[in-house]
Amino acid sequence: MPFTPALGRPELTGWYDAAIRVLARERAWRYALLKQVAPRDGEIILDVGCGTGTFAIMLKKAAPGAHIIGLDPDHHVLAIAADKAARAGATIDWRHGSASDAAQLEGTVDKAVSSLVFHQVPVSAKCAGIAAMFEAVRSGGEVHIADYATQPTGLMRMLFRMTVQMLDGIADTGANANGALERILREHQGADARSAQVFRAATGAISLFQADKRP
Repeated sequence: MPFTPALGRPELTGWYDAAIRVLARERAWRYALLKQVAPRDGEIILDVGCGTGTFAIMLKKAAPGAHIIGLDPDHHVLAIAADKAARAGATIDWRHGSASDAAQLEGTVDKAVSSLVFHQVPVSAKCAGIAAMFEAVRSGGEVHIADYATQPTGLMRMLFRMTVQMLDGIADTGANANGALERILREHQGADARSAQVFRAATGAISLFQADKRP
């Protein structure tokens, strides 16, 4: 299945970690997301679109007894992630596949999380990927998403347009800026979605969401 690579182009993938760290206030929202997910030993946690593995490794370090699954369609970033995890001494279950493949884990996951994934895919893939995350988690489980969503100010919208949209494409990213992510979460059957925090960065505003899968 086609996908948009990290930073929009394969030749830029190697720069992804540095770019996100510097331009997207990565440390601030990653640690807020980690606190929100609150990983615990014994849990099975799925990181959808895990990319270079930064957050999957953070989850494993926070809860060494948790089983962390990293899912991504890009073999290149999975190789980078595996190397980073090995250097960090973190054992993670890396798997190749798109967000919609999360549904294959039907009801076996305690928590599913994605970060900076759904802004760069078509609306149909946003819907399918989020639905698959809910399919993967058990009844009462949690879905957590950190991504570019509605841009709260004109400045944030301008910064988003000049950076993220230039790299990842206007059509797919524009839907998020216009509220697609909130609508999908709100309309999803069984989803009690709420925006927790919004982080303003040089690339636009990044929002954190949590949705519980109702029994």
